[in-house]
Amino acid sequence: MVNIIQIPINHLSEVSGLDPANIRILTCSLLSYPFSAIFKRLPDQNYTLKNGYIVTISSFYIFGILELYSGLVSLLLAALGSYFITRYVTAKSMPWINFVFLMLYLSYHHVREQFFQVYDPTTIDITGALMVMVMKLSAFGWSVYDAKQPSDQLTSYTRSRIIPKHPNLLPYLGYCFFFASLLTGPAFDYADYDRFVHNTLFEDVPESRRPGKAKRRIPRSGKVATKRLLQGFSWAALFVILPNYVSPDHMFSKEYVSHGFIYRIFYMWIVGFFLRLKYYCIWTIAEGACILCGIGYNGYDSLRDKFKWDRVRNINPLVFETGQNVHVCLEAWNMNTNKWLKNFVYLRLARKGKKPGFKSTVATFATSAFWHGTRPGYYLTFLVGALLQTVGKIFRRNFRPIFIDKDGNKAKSKPVYDFVGYVINQLAFGFVVQPFNILDFKKSIYVWTTVYFWVPVGIFTVFFAFRGPYGKKVSKFIAQYHMSQDTTVRPKGFNRVESERVVKALSSYISKDRDLVYAPTLGLPSLDDLEKLDKEEISEELEELSQAWNSFKDDDGKDLKQAYGNFVNEINEIFNVHKEKMKESVEGVKEKRE
Repeated sequence: MVNIIQIPINHLSEVSGLDPANIRILTCSLLSYPFSAIFKRLPDQNYTLKNGYIVTISSFYIFGILELYSGLVSLLLAALGSYFITRYVTAKSMPWINFVFLMLYLSYHHVREQFFQVYDPTTIDITGALMVMVMKLSAFGWSVYDAKQPSDQLTSYTRSRIIPKHPNLLPYLGYCFFFASLLTGPAFDYADYDRFVHNTLFEDVPESRRPGKAKRRIPRSGKVATKRLLQGFSWAALFVILPNYVSPDHMFSKEYVSHGFIYRIFYMWIVGFFLRLKYYCIWTIAEGACILCGIGYNGYDSLRDKFKWDRVRNINPLVFETGQNVHVCLEAWNMNTNKWLKNFVYLRLARKGKKPGFKSTVATFATSAFWHGTRPGYYLTFLVGALLQTVGKIFRRNFRPIFIDKDGNKAKSKPVYDFVGYVINQLAFGFVVQPFNILDFKKSIYVWTTVYFWVPVGIFTVFFAFRGPYGKKVSKFIAQYHMSQDTTVRPKGFNRVESERVVKALSSYISKDRDLVYAPTLGLPSLDDLEKLDKEEISEELEELSQAWNSFKDDDGKDLKQAYGNFVNEINEIFNVHKEKMKESVEGVKEKRE
């Protein structure tokens, strides 16, 4: 059975030139379409069958296609470890215990892969699937914790994520090993999975739009899923064709260096686009499979009589490739990781009644970096990316008002500003993302030297100009060319006094509901965020961290020991119940014989 599957996979790898590992992942993603079509036709009320079906398909992927025998053990250890912590640890710090366990476990795999394993294109690196699972399981821990908190202490987002009752093992494993997103994501919360399996996710679907004679709960999604599939194929085709014209290895050749500076920076831009194609392909195809089975459903728009299918969307290629600044591009990239970092790291570290501060910003950046891996290239990309995001803010604050006023009126030259901003932003991204692919420190630095470190030099120049000793004079000089000298953001139809009242009301609302708080995109903080911090705030947060650690040692550490006792007691209780049932059954048989 295994050989029947592996032979065509190896043949396809030879024909396409893709790694066998990538072919296996793509095969699983494509098979998820027919398996999703079958899933949505399973009986609506048979939840055990649904969960069992999901685990069975994932098992087929792991054993029949991926051959991830040792990888399965790694995933199971993470899943079962988190299950034990979230079910039996009763300490207030349970979500953080769960989070630290998962991040340390993931870091162990990152380090092992970097220092103790040789790259083999025929095998699949399990850390990719583990990264997705870490997002899901750390969010799971917080959702269990939130269910025990007063409702008024939760945001609208966290209230919608709570898990009132800890699930049994089968639905939990169905959530962990959901076949349509097993290796590549997208990640999603258990609350969505539970509503999906129990069909409450589709309660707002009009009766007239329910398919089949039996009025199946999950609405038709074949056209939308097919569209995502075709889009994925388009990205895959480009990924196969482009190597005939562009290659990351070319940047290390003498021929590349012989070309001029302009050629080299534009070549890096094209290489960056090429490297993103595999993510566009696999994430778009995986999203289509999730749409087809139903978990991508995100509500019914009664005004347009259309269904929304963007619940688990992870990438928006068009927005990224046309983005004019770093923040817009990053918001369109790996969207579910952005949500996870914001809602389950950044906001969770904020003190009650206050906006996230120093420890939230630093911890989010560190989490994002360690989550991606331990390779030096990741950190080079993140560091320069964070600085580039700050430069984007400086440019937007100082130069954009030259081309557009406070009321949205645009100068005739605004298209020129947009075009120049787009080209500079995309060229800068081409430079910044190279270490993310190269990973090696020396090779990354070498590639940057071939274009004279033009992005770091540009960043330093901007910082010196606007943050240096003459910063205020430079800003004042540019401000005289602004279309409007009034920089107050004012809605149309409001005068100054009314505008100030609106801004004050919105600020009050934002402070009450943390859903609207801005979080560093992908964990990359802007220097503006760090500059707003003061020594007193940092000292308070460090003292709070110290108190939390002491509390853990004195109280919560003991609860970890109690967790084992809770586990043993539950197992004994289950054993005794089954023992009594067996005893009654045996006695019943004896009575019948007599």
